Amino acid sequence: MFLKKGSTIVVLLLVFYQNTNSQSVDVSKRVDCYPEPGASQDACQSRGCIWTEAPSSSPVGTPWCYYPTESGFTVQSTGTNSFVLAAKTKNPYGNNISPLNVKYSSNGATLLLTIGNDDRYVPPVNFPKKPSTSTESLKFTSGTIGSSDVFSFKVTRASTGVALWDTSIGGMQFADKFIQIATYLPSKNIYGFGDHIHKKIRHNLDRYTTWPMFARDIGPDSGSALSTQNLYGVHPFYMCIEADGKAHGVFILNSNAQEVETGPGPHLLYRTIGGRIDMAFFPGPTPEQVVNQYLQHIGFPFLPAYWALGYQLCRWGYGNLDAMKTVISRNQALGIPLDVPYADIDYMNHYEDFTEGDNWSGFPAYTQQIHAQGLHLIVIFDPAVEVDYASFQRGINADASFIEWARDDQVPHNIQDQYPMAKNTKIMLGNVWPDRNTAFPDFLDPRNNTNAWWAGEFAQFHKTLPFDGMWIDMNEPSNFDTGTYNTVEEQLASAKLSCPITGSDSSLDVPPYPTQAVYQRNGEYLFSKTLCMLGKTAHRTRDFYDTKNLYGWSEARATYQAIPQVTGKRSAVISRSTFPSSGRYGGHWLGDNTARWGDLQTSVIGVMEFNMFGVPYVGSDICGFNGVSNEELCLRWHQFGAFSPFSRDHNSEGMPDQDPAVWPSVANAAKIALTFRYYFLPFLYSLHYNAARYGHTVIRPLFFEFPKDEETLNISEQFLWGSALMIAPALYQGQTSVHAYFPSDTWYSLQPETYGQKMFSGFNDVNAPLSSLTPVFVRGGFVLPRQSPGTTTTASRLSPFELLITVKTNAASSGDLYYDGGDDLIPNDDIEQHPRVHWQFSFTSSIAGGVLTGNCETCSTAVRPPTLDIIEILGYPSSPNFNGFKLDGSSVTLDMTKTSYNSANQRVMISARNMISLMALKKKFTLSFTNLNVYL
Repeated sequence: MFLKKGSTIVVLLLVFYQNTNSQSVDVSKRVDCYPEPGASQDACQSRGCIWTEAPSSSPVGTPWCYYPTESGFTVQSTGTNSFVLAAKTKNPYGNNISPLNVKYSSNGATLLLTIGNDDRYVPPVNFPKKPSTSTESLKFTSGTIGSSDVFSFKVTRASTGVALWDTSIGGMQFADKFIQIATYLPSKNIYGFGDHIHKKIRHNLDRYTTWPMFARDIGPDSGSALSTQNLYGVHPFYMCIEADGKAHGVFILNSNAQEVETGPGPHLLYRTIGGRIDMAFFPGPTPEQVVNQYLQHIGFPFLPAYWALGYQLCRWGYGNLDAMKTVISRNQALGIPLDVPYADIDYMNHYEDFTEGDNWSGFPAYTQQIHAQGLHLIVIFDPAVEVDYASFQRGINADASFIEWARDDQVPHNIQDQYPMAKNTKIMLGNVWPDRNTAFPDFLDPRNNTNAWWAGEFAQFHKTLPFDGMWIDMNEPSNFDTGTYNTVEEQLASAKLSCPITGSDSSLDVPPYPTQAVYQRNGEYLFSKTLCMLGKTAHRTRDFYDTKNLYGWSEARATYQAIPQVTGKRSAVISRSTFPSSGRYGGHWLGDNTARWGDLQTSVIGVMEFNMFGVPYVGSDICGFNGVSNEELCLRWHQFGAFSPFSRDHNSEGMPDQDPAVWPSVANAAKIALTFRYYFLPFLYSLHYNAARYGHTVIRPLFFEFPKDEETLNISEQFLWGSALMIAPALYQGQTSVHAYFPSDTWYSLQPETYGQKMFSGFNDVNAPLSSLTPVFVRGGFVLPRQSPGTTTTASRLSPFELLITVKTNAASSGDLYYDGGDDLIPNDDIEQHPRVHWQFSFTSSIAGGVLTGNCETCSTAVRPPTLDIIEILGYPSSPNFNGFKLDGSSVTLDMTKTSYNSANQRVMISARNMISLMALKKKFTLSFTNLNVYL
């Protein structure tokens, strides 16, 4: 049996088990007191903790060293919604801060809680924190643990009394560099926390599992049975579905290295090594409402340009411009929809930002050529800037801020003095892709000098290469081969960035508890693959120790803010590293995955999770980035990737080509899947609009719509577009059908072979052919906008609109259509001021006939949408009288060559040229019709 001794896994053969401590805690409810390796009974008890060996039947990872339940702080005094606490328990990683302030308040329906004094570091993220709304309310109550005087609290749902948080499990600590809090949970249905690989969307709380959260340049490992390593970003947010199907969410704002341990209590233990704990509790009660309340707090996602929803093609390893041209043209020749060619770091001169290499000399002219075809270009930019060329010099001249050493005597002048531009500065030099040393822009510079310089570099380069979107990578930030030193002599002998591991300067780089982000990687430190924690940021007002997790967020913000002066149009930013509210500024791809079936499967979960995190513009590298892909895997990945909001094929240097045109079967499958995507882009764009304006998800797990259906709570391989479209992709080698789950509702197939067929509730085996559309279904009761697809979004937007109406018994069908200029800037970043038309539709039917109404919720005369020419109705039980259609009381002449009723699958097709105007001058309409053979 594998059990956890501290955090060391050992094999035990236990014949007898004796409980030698009267304070022994149940094996399912222990708060680990020795999370680092090397636990022993003496070391444990010297901390004032309990040592009890766990029996062989215990949950995996059960700690043997754990806190007494009655451990934490006592109440020193109370105030209005506040407490002052006094330390009672010994902290193994430093002295607990005492007195310690605890305050709670409400912001609409959101309950806010702060643990920590006002002098503690708080991330400078400037969340909007709009008041949330809900039919539910939350209640904060304080108490003590057992018969002791140790402080605890509960956050309960007022309507049911269910405790969402209950800290009577004990173990609270608050030292300068070690903070922890633990709580019981109301159920094991826990979702979220990132950035990690999750094999299932629901966390496994039958065991103890620790998930570090510290931004790291490391690819997702979907090959292991369980990989808990932290990836590129940090998202300390989770959702819980309670026993009655009600949902709530919890967010902890902290940007230091941190981790969460889930356990079978059910419970969780949160640790961080700096700052304070700022919590927000969201009452739901539906999962979608939880995300909405979370986004009210951290900010709504950005609205990408329409073209950014098109298919995107990229690879690292284009030897020259001609290689890129060849790949793009061969896919176009096969009629595969394509909107965005990419250039990875190959296009640069020696990997220097804002430069163009010699073998890419025709790149600007080619960019103009693809623009003429209706395509758009995205190119990559890394944050690290080489310190011996014009871009860096302009940064120095602009008084831009870069991450620096804390003092001049820490600067390795044997390296620094080689660079005239960096000499006599404290700038911390590293090594990334460029040939020589690099500096890292300080995007937290409160004077805005750095962001202004950054935008200026984009704008200047754009005059040479008229790119349309920005892809920012390596922004954890990543540094190659960061080393260590004990003495200044060792530092000077090194040719690479090295950080102190002994002496007074090492207190930030080697803190008392560096978290599992370090312990899970033997021989590493917090600074491994990045910069020294003692570095100064925010123009020397903050420690990199506190702000590292914000680097990708701050670069995304700076890049997003640069767009108006760079392109003058709405665009898209794709960032590798993310933090809560990154979705306000850009999207995310799931990182350097591998061409494996396991990576395809976990990509589905990653896309769903990042929608929970408020980053709906997300997708994985289709076909896999690392390793050699293959025909079947690449085909299935395109079938899934066509339904990711961010849809891009991308692979690594030295790997064989894997664009769709490489294999005829993949080209065919990609064309089918992407054509479907382009057909429904108006629906997808409307979902992004609803995310940007109202704070909603685009991709949803099934349990978001059916939280009381216990079967949906662990569905990890199906997902929804909004509330209406359900996708059940084939994700396994050799798979020919999908065992798909259909929650109790009305569902229609959209696969060509079974189009319009109603699906039975429960599990159904549905065909998943390699040569046809992936299994996709539409839910009854909705109105979905679409357009006849071209091979670019530019061409598709010229087509007339269509509506797909799905009938649900005894219920109206509803939906909406958002349309704007496609890439016009949003004034003051306020979507309420944006010129647009936003139509809301409703369809009702009876034995007599049907009525479709449209209401233009927002109508701008500056926007000229195409007309609505085609309406399709699924599940309509009677044949309409096609001679009896009336639009606002006037007869409509239909195109009978395209108008029909199929009684076998109850499908209505209605077509008329310029049937309904959607221009602003017509703010509402009613289209009505009677049925044949109706006797009134």
